[in-house]
Amino acid sequence: MKRILQCLTLALLCGCRSPKYPDKVTPVSNFDLERYLGTWYEIARLDHSFERGMEQVTADYSMREDGGVRVQNRGYLPQKDKWKEAEGKAYFVQESNQGYLKVSFFGPFYGSYVIFELDKENYQYAFVSGPNNSYLWLLSRTPTVSDALLAQFRDQAQSLGFKTEELIYVSQE
Repeated sequence: MKRILQCLTLALLCGCRSPKYPDKVTPVSNFDLERYLGTWYEIARLDHSFERGMEQVTADYSMREDGGVRVQNRGYLPQKDKWKEAEGKAYFVQESNQGYLKVSFFGPFYGSYVIFELDKENYQYAFVSGPNNSYLWLLSRTPTVSDALLAQFRDQAQSLGFKTEELIYVSQE
């Protein structure tokens, strides 16, 4: 089942090759990977088969020996009363100070991971896109965020062409 989940993730993330990220999206600059490492809580997302029904979703980023990033995603499926995990790897696509990485959960196939908004002072939240406007996440260092941050996320994502009316707000309880 884990392999099927990884294959679906791969197929969805790699489905669009050009552009590598949505037209209006720009990866953040002055990105500091060391500050980004650690655990992030998924606050909101657009729906995908590889996360459908999941709650308490987290992503943990740590360094790999080869200089890449280990990605450990975890989420709870309440309808099945079980946890699901997927481990992947990520590497910078261009410069290491740009929030633009490629991520793989299966073999040599990679999808885009684009940080287009980031709390650069404290690294407490990140807005992330995939290869097209079907992939969108709000990540936070804490399980909840302010209404103001949610509004900022929705407004910015909508201005970039994301279907914010389809956002799923992830329970972290």
